[in-house]
Amino acid sequence: MVKNTMAYEETSYQVVQKFENFEIRYYQERYVIQVRHNNEGGSFQKLFNYISGKNQKSEKIEMTTPVTQYASGNQQIMQFYLPNRFDQNNAPLPLNNSVEIASIKAGYFAVIRYSGFASDKNFFKHSSILKNSLKKENIQFKEPPIKATYNGPFTLPNLRRNEAMFLVSWNN
Repeated sequence: MVKNTMAYEETSYQVVQKFENFEIRYYQERYVIQVRHNNEGGSFQKLFNYISGKNQKSEKIEMTTPVTQYASGNQQIMQFYLPNRFDQNNAPLPLNNSVEIASIKAGYFAVIRYSGFASDKNFFKHSSILKNSLKKENIQFKEPPIKATYNGPFTLPNLRRNEAMFLVSWNN
């Protein structure tokens, strides 16, 4: 049997400590393209268009994982991570002015992994579990939680990888 799978570059990280139901990861600085929106659709398509060549260099850029989303005030932000070969100096500029290139500073994140659909209900359930676990361990965290999804829509729910994340203060 031939299995048709696509391997995407994943944002690299180092696991610094594992707990019963979550782990603390360290991520280096990384670059994303992002769209801010007020619950209107089309964010994914705008980001996908950018990596499909609708940028100032007409350069096709490979898809990476995860795709992240979080709330910022009354807006939502959706992000695609740029492959490691890009930085602020060589990433093609977007043609769509609602797409922006941004840097995410290096830092520590608490992460809980779960399967199933990447619905808000499933995400809020797991981010709440993570928040309670962090409180129990006396680990300070910063809101809002971040939703990270790794699989396309045709992946069976029980095989999907989703994560809820919080930026944390970590000195261990």
